[in-house]
Amino acid sequence: MVVRTISAALQGIDAATVYCETATAPGCRILLIGLPDAAVKESRDRIESALREVGLKVPRRQITINLAPADVRKEGSMYDVPIAIAILASGELLSAKKLGDYMLLGELSLDGHVKPVKGCLPFAILARKMGLKGIIVPRENASEAAVVNNLEVLIADNILQIVKFLNNEAELERLDVDTRALFAKAEQHFPADFADVKGQELVKRAFAIAASGGHNMLLVGPPGAGKSMMAKCLPSILPPLSLSEALETTKIHSVAGLRSQTGLITQRPFRAPHHTISSVALIGGGTNPIPGEVSLAHNGVLYLDELPEFRREVLEVLRQPLEDRLITIARAKNTVTYPSSLMLVASMNPCPCGYYNHPTKRCTCTETQVQKYLGRISGPLLDRIDLQIEILPLSFEEVSRTHVAEKSVSIRERVVKARKIQEERFQDIPNVHCNAQMGPAELRKYCQLDDRSLMLLQNAMTKLDLSARAYDRILRVSRTIADYEGSENITSAHIAEAIGYRNLDKSSWGT
Repeated sequence: MVVRTISAALQGIDAATVYCETATAPGCRILLIGLPDAAVKESRDRIESALREVGLKVPRRQITINLAPADVRKEGSMYDVPIAIAILASGELLSAKKLGDYMLLGELSLDGHVKPVKGCLPFAILARKMGLKGIIVPRENASEAAVVNNLEVLIADNILQIVKFLNNEAELERLDVDTRALFAKAEQHFPADFADVKGQELVKRAFAIAASGGHNMLLVGPPGAGKSMMAKCLPSILPPLSLSEALETTKIHSVAGLRSQTGLITQRPFRAPHHTISSVALIGGGTNPIPGEVSLAHNGVLYLDELPEFRREVLEVLRQPLEDRLITIARAKNTVTYPSSLMLVASMNPCPCGYYNHPTKRCTCTETQVQKYLGRISGPLLDRIDLQIEILPLSFEEVSRTHVAEKSVSIRERVVKARKIQEERFQDIPNVHCNAQMGPAELRKYCQLDDRSLMLLQNAMTKLDLSARAYDRILRVSRTIADYEGSENITSAHIAEAIGYRNLDKSSWGT
């Protein structure tokens, strides 16, 4: 008797159907075929122990288990449950009538408990697309799977519960979640607020401009100037996630094995890896590819503190995802693509000691040391950073002032207003949602300059020796400044401010 259960495999952030087929013949062994990895092959021992502990036994027959399609690599321990159920059904130890209605997922512990797996949200989305009645998942994955509407999400704590459910001897606990209500009620808690930042009004405006257009930023200043604190305040002024953005962000975190308590990520990610991170951990990959920090920051912020301390080869891998907003990881037998539409925010000291050009403290670095330190950041990477801001230390009067600064919530209102202008502008253009994502066609259409603005930009290009990429980024930032101020047209004042945000280009550093 041939029996088939339904499961799935991850391909990037999406899922593909995998059928677990079993057939019996005379003999007494288990054959597992279908391109399984080591973890899948080990499932035989886990399944035998789990079934024995709950009072069930593996049929004493030769059982051939095929994971189809056979040319797709099967990885991980998530196939324990579908394989175990298929084995029992092939031995006629449970009814096979419901097997075509439900997708099965889960790792088995030796005592029969069902343990959580990665990527449950993409699997649930696939189950709905296939027209299945529901999906049976471990308890820890239930809230994540329940984000998908019009799909029964059934919770299994152990393998015996699934067997009784399939034999119509008991019901499984069901979890229903109103995704839209959950998303609407989600509270936004931010650990830092711009009201706590004293002074630095010009820098705060630069943050608001960056948030309004989704632009990358580089902060350069001495220790204690507030670079890290202001970077951590950035999520508090970013526009809230849309439901589609929340689902896509949750899919990436699900694939990486990071689960949200509510099942749905409702706040923009803020990832801040240490400078010792490897290029694989940053960009994603590995033997079994998983998303890296760049993809985990999708729809949010990637913050790199002490930028020159990152290894050069690590920084250089950022160039392609910052430009294309996608990461493609190629392996011998498969290629996966992860989204990486993010805001890059980086901070650094102006020199190794941190006090180059400081108004009161003396720099102990030689000019050669300063240039070598700054030279760790390549020109092509710097070109991809729209706003390059120099932060000066606060005076005693500014530090001691008791005046309460503007709260993030009021800054966020202006940012959201500017983003709505952009959403309406780009509503008919695919994959363009903010000014930072504009391509050449959008720049020609929406960033037209008058003669005065054009002359100002031409002079800046000549004096600062800016690249063509820097030219495009100045236009994008000036368009965002105009949106932030509610101006339909880009004026020379907007161009001048955008140029001012490029004052740390390589040519101005003397290299």
